[in-house]
Amino acid sequence: MTKKRQLLLAIAIFVWVVACKQITEHVTPKAPNDDEILDGPVEGLSSVEKQQFLAGDVAFNGEVFFSGNGLGPYFVATSCGSCHAGDGKGHPFTTLTRFGQSDTLGNKYLNLGGPQLQNRAISGFDPEWIPVGASFSQFTPPANTGLGFLEALTDAQILMNADPNDLDGDGISGRPNYVNAPSYFLPQPYHQQRGGKYIGRFGKKAAAIDLLHQTANAYQQDMGITSDFNPYEPAMNGMAYPYFDNVPDPEVPATTVHNVVFYLRTLKAPIQRSQSDADVLAGKQLFMNIKCGSCHIPQWTTPSTNINALSGKTFFPYTDLLLHDMGSGLDDGYTEGTALTSEWRTPPLWGLGLSMNSQGRNYFLMHDGRATSIRQAIELHGGEAENSKGQFMNLSESDKAKLIKFLESL
Repeated sequence: MTKKRQLLLAIAIFVWVVACKQITEHVTPKAPNDDEILDGPVEGLSSVEKQQFLAGDVAFNGEVFFSGNGLGPYFVATSCGSCHAGDGKGHPFTTLTRFGQSDTLGNKYLNLGGPQLQNRAISGFDPEWIPVGASFSQFTPPANTGLGFLEALTDAQILMNADPNDLDGDGISGRPNYVNAPSYFLPQPYHQQRGGKYIGRFGKKAAAIDLLHQTANAYQQDMGITSDFNPYEPAMNGMAYPYFDNVPDPEVPATTVHNVVFYLRTLKAPIQRSQSDADVLAGKQLFMNIKCGSCHIPQWTTPSTNINALSGKTFFPYTDLLLHDMGSGLDDGYTEGTALTSEWRTPPLWGLGLSMNSQGRNYFLMHDGRATSIRQAIELHGGEAENSKGQFMNLSESDKAKLIKFLESL
């Protein structure tokens, strides 16, 4: 090859490389920053723990159920990830309907399909309906991230903020929800029981004690998938078990459930954005000044746990994990455990500003998604939050915007 041809070939290769780079830069999307997404593992997992995280990730986000591998026969969703896109909040299309308990004496409709409505069914079966006379409420699926930090807290830490009789006179009387433990629950040294019941910390009413309790129930009640923990299909409109979906029970092994639990435990905590922004800092101060932080407690520190990456970590969920009376406007006439119908667990606020990513670029906030903006969610607060709401309403429009900007940064 002559030098002239070599030069022309080199120029052609150079032009081709430059062109490909430009095309790639325009076509390939830029990877999002860690503070722009909710999924991903906590830092510091061992190689073995990373493998279990990935196994749980596959089971949670990759495994889709159908009639041939155990779906139903009655169900709400076909996979875990379909209710928690990107590990974020659910959409009204994935909202769950819970029914059957109107007081603290227990659910009287368990033999009629309670506590959850399975509004879909595989071929040959009819979807479930709400029994006549049963109270009900709708629950929008929450975001999943940072749950392992909340699970790692001790009951004593949670109880430090409880004030059921409002002894300090501040109008806020948070209390824990004591619930019956499932047969497979193994109490840890940090669990405290009262009357044979344990403190719940997950779910809209804090009705799940730990992530295994939450996950096993989700498999059974959301997808109709049996496991070693819940080996029977959920009751259906009074139809006696057994009924058949042609897939032997249990439909998922305990290892799969444990992998999903580990995945949920080791998802990273949401990372606040724009932390040094002057308006965000001013908004946080306003948030604390009007006592929103009395229930949405900003900061916690985990004790030592069996996962080193979760041990001794300070994190910022903005919750006290306690029940609070939110007033008649949020009283759905339905409850779980020892919670009153107007009581709701303080939801963590971290990740709030990323909610729209999994909600179709819209906000659907509060327990049932009825609020379509952060401002509307604040204005729906009542009961113990009435005073804080009133102070928010009295802020200038500029200060309201700063407080909301702070919440959007979480």
